[in-house]
This record gives sequence, C-alpha cells and structure tokens, in this order.
Amino acid sequence: MNKIIAMVRKELLDAARDKRSVMAGLYYAIGTPLIMCGLFMVLIGQLTSPDDLKIRITNPDKAPDLVRFLSNKGITQGETGTKDLKAIELIISPDYAKQMNQGKGAEITIVADNSEEKLQNSIRRLEKQLQAYSAEMGSLRLIARGIDPRVVQPLKVNIHDQATTDSKGGMILGLAIFTMIYSVFISGMNLAIDTSAGERERNSLALLLSHPLTTRQLVLSKIIAVGLFAMLGLVLILLVSKVAYAFVPWQELGFSVNITSKFMALMLLVGIPVALMAACLQLFVSFMAKTFKEAQSYLTMVLFVPLALSMAASYNIAPEVLQWLPVSGQQQALMDFVKGKDLPLLQLLVSTLGTLAIALILAFGMEKSLKSEKVVFGL
Repeated sequence: MNKIIAMVRKELLDAARDKRSVMAGLYYAIGTPLIMCGLFMVLIGQLTSPDDLKIRITNPDKAPDLVRFLSNKGITQGETGTKDLKAIELIISPDYAKQMNQGKGAEITIVADNSEEKLQNSIRRLEKQLQAYSAEMGSLRLIARGIDPRVVQPLKVNIHDQATTDSKGGMILGLAIFTMIYSVFISGMNLAIDTSAGERERNSLALLLSHPLTTRQLVLSKIIAVGLFAMLGLVLILLVSKVAYAFVPWQELGFSVNITSKFMALMLLVGIPVALMAACLQLFVSFMAKTFKEAQSYLTMVLFVPLALSMAASYNIAPEVLQWLPVSGQQQALMDFVKGKDLPLLQLLVSTLGTLAIALILAFGMEKSLKSEKVVFGL
C-alpha cells in the first residue's frame, strides 16, 4: 500500500508541474456552467420581454384594425431603409375591407424566407398573432349573428398540471447532470494520456517497471491518480453550478432550479464508480496507442460512447434497456431524484455494478498488457 501511495504522489506531482495540461482538463468543469447560465439568462430575457418585430406591411390603410392589433403585440411597420423590411413582408389584399364586410375570408400574405433560422421564430410569432386576430374576428362575426362563439368549441379541455416548480426545474437540471457526468471523462483525460503514452515516449515507463514494483501496483496507482483528477473536475463543476445557477432568473419561467446539498452528495457518490471506469478506459486506450497524438485521437472517438449514452438519457430518447447500463442508468436515476421522484435504487445499483465491472475488466487488461514488451516500448 505504501508503494501505491508513493506512486500516486509521484503521478500527482508530475501532473502539478504541467499546469497547462492540468487546467486544460479542468476548464470544461469551470467554464461549462458559466456558459450555460449565460445562455439561459439571454434566452429567458428574450422569452419574457421579446423585442419589437419590425416588418414591411403593404396596404396597411386597408386593415387599420389589424395593424393596430399587431402593433399592440409588438409587431410594427419597419422604417424605410432598414434591413428588417427585406426580411418579412405582410401583404394585405386591396379587397381586404370589402371581404371583411361581406363576411368572407380576407386575404393576407406573408412573404419571408423560412429557410433562414434567424427568421423562423419571427415568422411563427407573426403567424400566431394573425391566428389570434382571426379567432377574435370569427367570434365577433358569430356574436353579430346572434350565435354564442362557444358553440364552435364543443370541447372544453382543462389541464391540471401536477408538476411542481422543482420538478419543472428538474428538466433543466437534467441537462446540467449531463455536463457534470461528462466532466468526469474530460477532467482526467490529459493526465491519463500523459501518464501512459506520454511516459512511454519519455522512456520513463520502462524505468518505473524496473523498480521493485509490481505491474498491478503501477496500474492501481495510475487509476487512482486519474480518478482523483476526474473527481476534482466533478467537484469543481458542482461548486460552480451551485453558485452560477442561483443568478439565473428561473422564476420568470415559473419554476426554480436548486442544486441542493443532498443532490451534490448523491452526485459525488454516483460519480466515484464513473470516475474509476473513466480512468480505466482512458488509460487502457492510451496504453494501446503507440504515440501521444495517437492516444488523443483514439480517446476522442472512444468518449463518444459515454457521450451518446448520456445524451440519450438527457433527452429521454433512450430505450428502456439503457436505464440498466453504465452512465445512462446513473444519469436517469439522478434525473428522477432531482424531479422529486423516488430514487430507483435497483436501477442505480445494477448500473453502478456494471460500471465497476467494466472498470475491473479494463484494469486487468492493462495489467496484462504492461507485461508485454510491445506495449511498454511502443513497438
């Protein structure tokens, strides 16, 4: 045990000397919550107080009531010479007033390029307000004929939403959980490559194996060192998220997002086996690569597997079998917890045991491969 502790200290000291490499792995844990909160704040600002939409209106004098209605909803005639005039145009038929007086369908035309992503929200906003005005005019026509407008609404649908403010916030936290789990894989990746393929390129791996140290002790020390960095990334992203998410005005959308101490404790507990699996996976792949750059390329592709599992769990597009698999199973259990549901202990236990089993298999694979001269010397 003393040898393993000494080796772990050696790995951590080597990592601490290369501060740029260490921080490159931790930038994700620090920066991701800040970027996400900034984007949420901008999005909430746009949803709660949308900017006035400037459009070009042809023949506005033919439908003054419609123009006034749109103006009250923040959709106005653009000024001559502005670029907004070329984006969306509303053409009112010259016979609009005549058609309305006769109780016919008055023709209006929206001219816009729906392939432009920046215009799609504005087009939908205009269409929604036109439909609202159309429904209002239809009700007035029925009233004028002595008909109750409710006649054309045979169903009165009442929606009773059982979601609480915390459970609604759980949908946002589901995305946050995805970034937290992925930080476990990102934070220790540089150290995993440096302590395996990097040491082999510096010819220090063979020197380590020449010491009175078993291959198993060497493998365990490297797994522990990389796992500690992975957990450090998880701790950082939890702390930054707890502070940053508190500044986002979630109440504007009618829910709250709280990163509680219980959630942080559960996240750290769940993150330990994930960190061990991530460390074993990254070290195993790096030892199989012959060069430092080759290890980086391989890991970039390999990390798509946990990324895909995590994304499938985040967006609820995964088949039920994934709730028993590593990464996706733990993430779904955490999402149930933050939504106020009962924690699925069996699902969490099975996915955790699967995670530890994969880590154990990879660790034995590394131990066996380091007994080969081809792997040690990169032949």
